[in-house]
Amino acid sequence: MIGVVVLFASVATAADSPPFPSFPDANIVFVSFDALQARHVGHLGYQRAVTPAIDALAKTSYRFSNATSVASWTVPSSMTWFTGVYPSEHKMVNKYALYQPPLKKVANLKDLAPQVVTLAEILKRQGYATAGFTGNAGVSGGFGYEQGFDVYYHEANKFGGFDYSIPKALEWLRENREKKFFLFLHGYDVHGQNAPAAGFDYRYVDKDYDKRYTGAPLEQELLREQGLERGKLTLRDADIRFWRAIYDEKISKADERFRQFLREFDKLGLTDRTIFILTSDHGTELGEHQRFDHGFTLYQETLHVPLVIHLPKQIEGRLIADRISSIDLMPTILELAGCDVPEAARRQMRGASLAPLLKGDKRAPRDIFSETDYRAYTFKRSVIDPAGWKLILTLETKRRELYHLPTDPAESRDLVASEPARATELEQKIFAHFRAIGQDLAARRWEVGLNPVYASQAK
Repeated sequence: MIGVVVLFASVATAADSPPFPSFPDANIVFVSFDALQARHVGHLGYQRAVTPAIDALAKTSYRFSNATSVASWTVPSSMTWFTGVYPSEHKMVNKYALYQPPLKKVANLKDLAPQVVTLAEILKRQGYATAGFTGNAGVSGGFGYEQGFDVYYHEANKFGGFDYSIPKALEWLRENREKKFFLFLHGYDVHGQNAPAAGFDYRYVDKDYDKRYTGAPLEQELLREQGLERGKLTLRDADIRFWRAIYDEKISKADERFRQFLREFDKLGLTDRTIFILTSDHGTELGEHQRFDHGFTLYQETLHVPLVIHLPKQIEGRLIADRISSIDLMPTILELAGCDVPEAARRQMRGASLAPLLKGDKRAPRDIFSETDYRAYTFKRSVIDPAGWKLILTLETKRRELYHLPTDPAESRDLVASEPARATELEQKIFAHFRAIGQDLAARRWEVGLNPVYASQAK
C-alpha cells in the first residue's frame, strides 16, 4: 500500500536553501472529496474515526492543518485549482454567465477568460496523458474543466460519487499505466445532494432519534433554501447531531471507496512513482451559523479544507501549520513535477509553490483571500491576516464581520464593534487586493439577483 516521502531539511530561508527535489518522471493524482469539511477529518483532530484511509495516507505525507479555499462552493473553487487565479479573474463565479430568461448562457472558461492557460494544458504539453473522472454538476466538462484533458468523464447523474468515478478511473489507468499521467479524481459522496446508492445504515445516529429527518437530499435542499430565505434555521440539537451523523456516514463510505482505489492503484505498480494531492474544494455548513450547505457564507466551516501531499516513495509524514490557500496548488504541482512552465502561465498564477514549506523553509506570512458570488444571492469577500484576524465583507449590504480565529475558531464572537480600526484596515486590504487583480469592488453596484444552480431555484 501507499508508502509516502518526506524529505526534510533544516529550517532556512528560501534564498539560502537548495531547491526542493522535483519528480519529472512521476505521475500525478489529484483527488477531490467534494464538500469535505476539515473539522470532520481524523488527522486534523476529529474524534470519530470516519477517515481511516485518508489518515493513513496523511500519516506518511505532508498534511496541512490550515488550508483555506478561495471560495465556498464548487464552481469557483475548483476552477482556481486548474487556473491558479482567483474566481474574480477566471470569472467562473456562477453556473450561468447570463441568466435573464429566456436568455440563458452557461458559464464557460474559454468564453469568460480565454487568455487563461490551465494546469492540464501545461501538463499535456509536458507529455502527460491527462484524464478526469468526476461526479458532474459543478465540475462538469461544459464549464471548461475539460480544457487540456485527453479524457474528461462526468457521470450522467449529477452529484455522482466515487462509486461512479473510481471504476472509470481504474479502467483508464489499466489502459494507460505505461504512460506518465495526470489524473483528476472527484466524487460528491459527502455532498448534501448525494445519498448512498444502498441507502443509509444510520451507523452514527443516536439510537433514540425520533426520525424527524431521514437524510434524503430533498430534505437537505429544503433546509438550504429555508436558511437562505429566513436568514437562519431553528433546529433541535438532536437534528443537528443527526445531520452530522449522516455526514459522517457519507464520509466513512467515501473513505472506504478511496481505500479500495488505493489498493487497486498499488496493484498496478504505480504507487511509488506517483505524486498524490488530496483535498476538498470547500467545506459545508451543518448548522454552525444556523444554515445548511455552502456557497452563501465565508465562515471557516465552508473554507477550511484538508490538504495532503504525498511524494513518490515517501515514508515519513509531517504536519505543516502555516496558513495556505488553495490558489497555491497549481504552482506547487508544477514545481514538484519539474515542469517547464510557460512565461504566460508564470505571470498568470497568483499563488506560491508550497515546496519551500515541504522542505522546512520559512515562508513570508501573507494574507489569505476568499470570495463568493453564490447564485447572485450574495456577494462576499474575506481576508485572513497572518495573525489570524479575519474580516468578512458582504458587498450588497456593506456588513462587516470581524473574528480572531486563534481564540475563536468557531467565529462565534463578532468583534467589529470593539475593533473598528482593525476591521477598517482589513477592509482596505480586501479592496486593495481585488484592485490589484483588476476588480475594483467600489466601481459597481452589488445587486442581488437570480443565477440558479439547481432547477428548483428557477421556478
